[in-house]
Amino acid sequence: MDFRVLEMASRILAEGVICDHCMGRIFAKLSTGLSNDARGGAVKLVLSMEGDRLRQDSGGARLLEELSASSVHARKVLGVDGDGGQCWVCGGLFESVGVWVERAIEVLSSVECDSFLVGTRVTGLLSENEEILWAESGTCFAEPIKSELNREVGKLVEARTGKRVDFKQPDVLLLLDLDEDTVKLEIRPLFISGRYRKLLRGIPQTRWPCRECGGRGCERCGFTGKLYSESVDELIRAPVLDAFGGDETVFHGAGREDIDALMLGSGRPFVVEVKGAKKRNVDLSRLGGSVNESAHGKVEVLGLKHVDSSEVERIKGARADKVYRLSVLFADRVSEERLKSSLGLIEGEIRQQTPSRVIHRRADRERIRKVFSIEFESFNGDRAVLVVRCEGGLYVKELVSGDAGRTSPSLCEALGTDAEVVELDVIDVKL
Repeated sequence: MDFRVLEMASRILAEGVICDHCMGRIFAKLSTGLSNDARGGAVKLVLSMEGDRLRQDSGGARLLEELSASSVHARKVLGVDGDGGQCWVCGGLFESVGVWVERAIEVLSSVECDSFLVGTRVTGLLSENEEILWAESGTCFAEPIKSELNREVGKLVEARTGKRVDFKQPDVLLLLDLDEDTVKLEIRPLFISGRYRKLLRGIPQTRWPCRECGGRGCERCGFTGKLYSESVDELIRAPVLDAFGGDETVFHGAGREDIDALMLGSGRPFVVEVKGAKKRNVDLSRLGGSVNESAHGKVEVLGLKHVDSSEVERIKGARADKVYRLSVLFADRVSEERLKSSLGLIEGEIRQQTPSRVIHRRADRERIRKVFSIEFESFNGDRAVLVVRCEGGLYVKELVSGDAGRTSPSLCEALGTDAEVVELDVIDVKL
């Protein structure tokens, strides 16, 4: 063993009694394949042997001094004096690994999971001791104390439970809080994707807090804190929380339809993020049935499946093309020929300033969107049912009304008479 390693080890021993684990961690990047306690024991053994050799050497007294064997603590470890006592760095932490393993297994038994990861929150004293150790030894081969504890506890929990350690996406994190002397459980959120169909008008996609009280509850909202009594989010949430034993959900939709619009066809893509899920192995087909049954025909979900968190970014960032069915009322009667020619004028590029109905919550700027096609399903003079295929992000109501010139071209502008959407259905979201 290189004399510099022995010299470094001797300097460490001069600071006080140190256990094999903490000694070994100083040289963790040397002789890989050994555990830290085996490495530390080997360093101490060689140092003790070297001390014994030097004592027997004619010039050994002087050389022994060079290895700091005159230090009280070094002398004890080298066998010159009695027992060494408790490690000054970890305070005997590695003697209680079994206790932490038992605590971790007990906490882990409260949730359903296949994988886990161990983390450690060290005390201020341990952090300070480690800084002193690294500074005094001058090591560049060391491993942090929490890394070793995580590994040692993780190996034993894995062996005892059959659950696997996962460093990338564990189902749960077991946090060993050394300061509070407890193991805390952090459950990784679950993500379930699917599509929803909204079959009743007047339901928002997500909960809207009451504007009067900001969600606190007042007479105007019947002390519910909500502007609307229910939402797509809430109709899905209850069965999901029940199935997964979760604490909360976060709803992520691929855009949203107006409150007074239906969402038909194959539905709108969404992801439900389930926080604090105690159960993970849930039959999603059965869960879909439970959601649909409990929603009483207001909302239904299709194609539920497990996804990862990246799906949220994908559906939120995508601008999906849409197909709408609009029921339009005209201020004056128009002929079928006039309507057909007017529809042709509003295909292609549309310039829209932020609609007046949403300008209070969105930036006032111009957007350019495309209408791919527009045709009518039925027509009776002052009313028509139109099908619009367009680029995502188009304000389709304003495509009809013109919004006092903020959208151009518009059907109102092309016809030369006022027109408004009285009913709107989303019949396809192409994502």
